[in-house]
Amino acid sequence: MELRQLQYFIEVAKREHVTEAAHNLHVAQSAVSRQIANLEAELGIQLFIREGRNVKLTSVGKIFLEHAVTALNEIEKAKQKIEEFLDPERGTIRVGFTSSLAANPLPTVISAFRARYPDIGFQLKQGAYKQLIDSVIRGDIDLAFLGPVPTQEKDVRSHIFFAENIMALLPARHPLAKQETLRLRELQDDTFVLFPPGFLLREIAVNACAQVGFKPKVSFEGEDIDAIKGLVAAGLGVTLLPEVTLIDNMPRETVRLPISEPIVTRTVGIIIPSNRELPPSEKLFYDFLKEFFSVLNKFSQ
Repeated sequence: MELRQLQYFIEVAKREHVTEAAHNLHVAQSAVSRQIANLEAELGIQLFIREGRNVKLTSVGKIFLEHAVTALNEIEKAKQKIEEFLDPERGTIRVGFTSSLAANPLPTVISAFRARYPDIGFQLKQGAYKQLIDSVIRGDIDLAFLGPVPTQEKDVRSHIFFAENIMALLPARHPLAKQETLRLRELQDDTFVLFPPGFLLREIAVNACAQVGFKPKVSFEGEDIDAIKGLVAAGLGVTLLPEVTLIDNMPRETVRLPISEPIVTRTVGIIIPSNRELPPSEKLFYDFLKEFFSVLNKFSQ
């Protein structure tokens, strides 16, 4: 079985037309037909059903397509890794992040890194907390920004960059809005706007409320931080959010207040796989991140 056969097969399957596939591949139609015939002969099975000028995958063809695409993707990854080993400053970094880190600090650190290594590209993937951990373990991505940083996952290595406070976000007309700080118990009669069950930021909020003896009454749920801020700005409830999410994007109709009791924090950092070495470009980025936040922490002390 040849790599070219897989490429031709995938292109025909995608377009369901041999002539169009040949045109896109810049080869003769006879060459495509011959490679498909050779592939079917080698496998001993028909991959396509001919319908006039069009073709459709057989049930076995659909199964083969799934694995052929995976095989080609893995080959492309291997080629990319080899290119990076030859020149790690021209690779592509695959990094995941949660929504709470999308506005800050991720853009800042990527911008600083690109200033030093302008030829390195990025593939960014936003996802849920557990999904990103699984993606690093599987190898879909090589690094992920998370908060809080997991410490019990045996298949990943964690590096904490900083710890931050969880703060209360209130509508500007809330009776407590003019206070400098608040005790969380003061919000026990309010309704809350939180992430849905299963999200770490919801667990942090619920656990914090439990520490002072109440369960938050949830009026609205949202998976997007900006949507949650908007609901608070509309006066539909209060919420608890990490301080980093409230640095640059605060709705005018809201106020943020530090929580004096209990003190609620989360760690922020990055995870990498523990069962494989980072590719060269990712290793450059990982080392840069540790240096970047080490310097930043010294200045903030």
